[in-house]
Amino acid sequence: MQYKRILLKLSGESLMGQQGHGIDSGRLSDYAEQISELVRDGIQVAIVIGGGNIFRGLSGAAEGFDRYKGDQMGMLATVINSLALASALDGKGISTRVMTSIRMEPVGEFYSQPKALDALNNGQVVIISGGTGNPYFTTDTASALRGIEVKADVMLKGTRVDGVYTADPEKDPSATKFDTITFDEVYNRGLKVMDLTATTMCKENKLPVMVFNMDEKGNLMKVMRGENIGTLIK
Repeated sequence: MQYKRILLKLSGESLMGQQGHGIDSGRLSDYAEQISELVRDGIQVAIVIGGGNIFRGLSGAAEGFDRYKGDQMGMLATVINSLALASALDGKGISTRVMTSIRMEPVGEFYSQPKALDALNNGQVVIISGGTGNPYFTTDTASALRGIEVKADVMLKGTRVDGVYTADPEKDPSATKFDTITFDEVYNRGLKVMDLTATTMCKENKLPVMVFNMDEKGNLMKVMRGENIGTLIK
């Protein structure tokens, strides 16, 4: 395995599966199975999940919601997704700790870096929910922040696409995929990989990001083995 400790960023939208909303139990089980394989191989795993399958603050603001309240709703959506993933992992015999960026015991334990590191060192999967705990920040930024805090070797950004392209491959059939790309290139080309805050944090703290298709079963282990199936940003 090329990484010993990872921060896995999962898209809330991906949890919808084919339903178009909410949490698809099949997709959740697939994710839990892939993650459990890593844990059994001794990989330390921290996870941040988005909440877009339930509510997105930015989309809500566009529809008339107050942005501050909308982002708080989005943070709560990530807690729901985190509890669902923890339950799925528990069902596969994997020990988990759900931590929240906002106090809401007993739903989850209030996040602290020392507790997260202790849990990772003890072989537990640490699922950090609630974003950064502040409005106006995305879960990509939360992933960058938590990845840096827990001293992850890499952020694995599991999405519905298989890497970073020169353009949106769903709109431009001539778009080509990068095997590797620098953070500066991502910025200069205006590629929509992560928001600029997350990109800058990863660059300044030397946290590489691997973008890959998490929806294809087995891809997480392939990434860990160094197979060329995504795009590495460094």
